[in-house]
Amino acid sequence: MDEALAILLRGSQEVLLERDLVEKLKTGRPLRIKAGFDPTAPDLHLGHTVLINKLRQFQDLGHQILFLIGDFTGMIGDPTGKNVTRKVLTRDEVQANAQTYQDQFFKILDPKKTKVCFNSTWMDEMNAADLVQLAAKHTVARMLERNDFETRFRAQQPIAIHEFLYPLVQGYDSVAMQADVELGGTDQKFNMLVGRQLQEAYGQKPQVVLTMPILEGLDGVEKMSKSLNNYVAINDSPQEMFGKLMSISDELMWRYLLLLSFRPAAEIDKWRKDVEEGANPRDVKVRLALEVVERFHSRTAATQAEADFVAQFKKGAIPADIPHRELDAPKEGLAIANILKEAQLTVSTSEAHRMIKQGAVRIDGERLSERALILHAGAACVIQVGKRRFAKVTIVGSD
Repeated sequence: MDEALAILLRGSQEVLLERDLVEKLKTGRPLRIKAGFDPTAPDLHLGHTVLINKLRQFQDLGHQILFLIGDFTGMIGDPTGKNVTRKVLTRDEVQANAQTYQDQFFKILDPKKTKVCFNSTWMDEMNAADLVQLAAKHTVARMLERNDFETRFRAQQPIAIHEFLYPLVQGYDSVAMQADVELGGTDQKFNMLVGRQLQEAYGQKPQVVLTMPILEGLDGVEKMSKSLNNYVAINDSPQEMFGKLMSISDELMWRYLLLLSFRPAAEIDKWRKDVEEGANPRDVKVRLALEVVERFHSRTAATQAEADFVAQFKKGAIPADIPHRELDAPKEGLAIANILKEAQLTVSTSEAHRMIKQGAVRIDGERLSERALILHAGAACVIQVGKRRFAKVTIVGSD
């Protein structure tokens, strides 16, 4: 029991309530573990997998994973953290994204031991009277306790009625699925607590709510996000995935090991002790990168990615599969800082100026010394920023 509990709580942010989880585990029966995902975007990154990794740990301990795809709630749009009403997706958009989700998540979960559910299964059967009865089991006052709703209400920003339905439906999903435990990010805590309350209202034992933290991106500051260009995508090539993970700081490495690795906690503790006693943290980072690449590709691909990394950064080789960016330039040309940003080699022009100042930018292998460099239409070159960011850049004239 103690060992299982330690595995399940590893890396978690909060458990409500831990004593309820212990009591459910003591029954000895496989628990029904719910995690819901709204298929609002098809491409996923490692930040999304923190929750899936925890599901895998439950699965390895013999519990039943209920992988809920919110095809109904996806058409409502999750208002969490939003200061405006979200765009409503069509059913076709949701279904297409849902298929992509399954393809990517089953790289972690065992599909034979996972039950995939769609909340349209029960929500499509609800009539207007059923929905009114569901709405009667919660109050506007409780809804306005949510930070995002409260903030928008005080700022006199619109809150559409259908947005209140989102936490209600997510909560009712737990009733329909008879969930014992629901997993979610820290931003989903309110919605999952609605599930506990509704289960009690429908005569069920309330589920345990287990929240997982939000994973920081490669910069170690902001949450992992494609818009911030600090992400590792599940569909990244083995070489790109390996290189990105090797670029993280030594401090962030331990955070990634906690939330992304399946290695035993005792083994990771030993690695930390070894590093404190003088071992090279790079070796630990290599183990992390190998594990993650193997998970989403294969052991052979991971080994090759390591070999390519060594060849690239120890011997100065340029990778063969670098992206090609075509950038529009006005007649007066395009400044190098803008080129770095538009080629997705830096997050901002400020970072671009900083990297240039540090001597971390190379053009066709030569270190850039001219900070005010301007490239005009017709120019083509390979640009390198730092050790791992490359792009073939072609400047074309804008209309």
